[in-house]
Amino acid sequence: MENICNVSKRRVTRWLAVLLALMLAAVLFAAGAEGGSKTTTVLFTHDLHSHFLPQRDSQGGESGGYARLKTAIDQEKTKNPRALLVDGGDFSIGSLIQTLYTTQAPELRTMGALGYDAATVGNHEFDHEGTGFASMLRAASASGDKLPALLLSNYQPAEDNPDRLDIQRAMAAGGVRPYMLLERGNVTYGIFGVMGRDSDACAPSSGFVLEDPADAAQRCVDALKEQGAQFIIALSHSGTSSKRSASEDEQLAKKVEGIDLIVSGHTHTTLEQPIVVGDTYIVSAGPYCQNLGSITLSWDEEGNKTLVDYHLVPIDKTLKPDPDVEELVEQWKNQVSGTYLGAYGLSYDQVLTRSGFDLPLPESGVQKGSALGELVADAFLWAARQELGEEEPIVAITADGVLRAPLYQGKITTSMVFDVLSMGVGQDGTSGFPLVTCYLTGAELKAVAEVDASVTPLMPAAQLYMAGMDYSFNVHRMFFNRVTRCRLWGDTAQLEDGRLYRVVSGMYSAQMLGAVEEKSMGLLSLTPKDARGEPITDFTQHILYDSRGSEIKEWYALASYLAQFGDDGLPQQYAQPDGRKAVSHSWNPIELVKSPNWITLVTVLVLAVVVLLAALAVRQILRAKHRRRYGKRKNRFFKR
Repeated sequence: MENICNVSKRRVTRWLAVLLALMLAAVLFAAGAEGGSKTTTVLFTHDLHSHFLPQRDSQGGESGGYARLKTAIDQEKTKNPRALLVDGGDFSIGSLIQTLYTTQAPELRTMGALGYDAATVGNHEFDHEGTGFASMLRAASASGDKLPALLLSNYQPAEDNPDRLDIQRAMAAGGVRPYMLLERGNVTYGIFGVMGRDSDACAPSSGFVLEDPADAAQRCVDALKEQGAQFIIALSHSGTSSKRSASEDEQLAKKVEGIDLIVSGHTHTTLEQPIVVGDTYIVSAGPYCQNLGSITLSWDEEGNKTLVDYHLVPIDKTLKPDPDVEELVEQWKNQVSGTYLGAYGLSYDQVLTRSGFDLPLPESGVQKGSALGELVADAFLWAARQELGEEEPIVAITADGVLRAPLYQGKITTSMVFDVLSMGVGQDGTSGFPLVTCYLTGAELKAVAEVDASVTPLMPAAQLYMAGMDYSFNVHRMFFNRVTRCRLWGDTAQLEDGRLYRVVSGMYSAQMLGAVEEKSMGLLSLTPKDARGEPITDFTQHILYDSRGSEIKEWYALASYLAQFGDDGLPQQYAQPDGRKAVSHSWNPIELVKSPNWITLVTVLVLAVVVLLAALAVRQILRAKHRRRYGKRKNRFFKR
């Protein structure tokens, strides 16, 4: 009996041990599942550029608009409630609503209403300089509205910036910080913002200085990991490029250890699939609120990641606008009409004229005329003559880089015109670059045409469009000697080298012309001057004002020029480029070498010297071979 009891006890003990083992295994499995693979979904945008409202396209459709974007966000969050929503910078500057940027901060406040967790800063956030950025932050904070976290790790006011302390206080009050920790779905996310090198170069008036993006990024990653971050996201306004050497975010991923995901803005890239560099995924959804990006990654604590899903949601007519956001946008529109546009006697959706054809944006880096560029230059010329009269010839100049939106067939409204020339701020503190005037010699105007001919292949934004002057160049001629003809309208003679000619341009383009000599290492001589021939050091002293004493903005010059056509519509002459910029691709030897300047002559001389030396070298080699052969024959003869 005792033995039976002992056996029973042993069996019970064994069963208890098995049960405990199973319970322990279950606990361990649960722990493993908790510490094993996780899934992260990130929704993203970048380069929104104040595109609060849908934009027309060449097919007659629409894309974008924040009310539709909100619907897309809500739909995606229904599928992934724990999804993060972030932005890669340049959320401002690009529509009439940007005119409220410094006073109302509509961009940041609307992003808060859309549910953004975090955003970084792009170069266009500094179009109103560092002080304008500070004013925007103060307006956003004072509103009391929900706002996204604003992250910026490597861009600070310069020590010699006179407004440095004021800007720093505004950044602190506005919650601008290098990085943040965010808890979502039992995951600790580390998110930071970084400005790229090209982005900094595109913000020359920011008054800020750039720290090396890779150094700042590595510092943020290390700090975030130390504070417990499990998944690291970089909001980068740097961009990618088909040229690896110019693809800053790919370089960032290579140099910095520990970034899981880069949301890449600045270059307006649309990536149909992520770029993968090592363990880092790079994503871009395209500009102007055209798409909402979504990426889902499965990952573990060792950094191993698997792409579960990646897609771009088109923001188009298939999405029903969110009524609350739609109402908010309408409020911003009404404020613009009542404040900024009121000074011009215009309203937001006012029809100025109509067009029977499209005027597309110029093809980047493709050297040819542009109907849109020529229309803008004509508008500048017309506006200048309204104020200055017709006593002297005037040449108007605009650049590819300031043309921001096309004009499509149909009605042309105030807001559409503003979108074309939406960049910058005037001396009066309001949105829009003003027109400025200066003087250039005939030789310098030829140099301006040479900028268009020779610099555009290297810097597409430098392509120029003019009125009051026509010119020709051959793309196969020597750099800085490509222009073959340059003359004023109505004048059969070439420009007089030493004569001063009046020029009108937007502030940005004029400043760019002033930097040509330095940028070309002195190969192109170009110094904007006043009427006395003295060099201009401050273009703000040469702004063009109307009879009321108001700055003539680039966009308003275009709007006024278009309004005069009224119901008659835009003249057919703008349906195609009119040939004022004649681009030749001929390989005719005579055309390639005629009218050489010193650059071509020096180049030809150097090439001639190189050819001569090569010929002499070949001759010496042939002589040496001949001597060796003759010497061998001679030796054979004497041996016999």
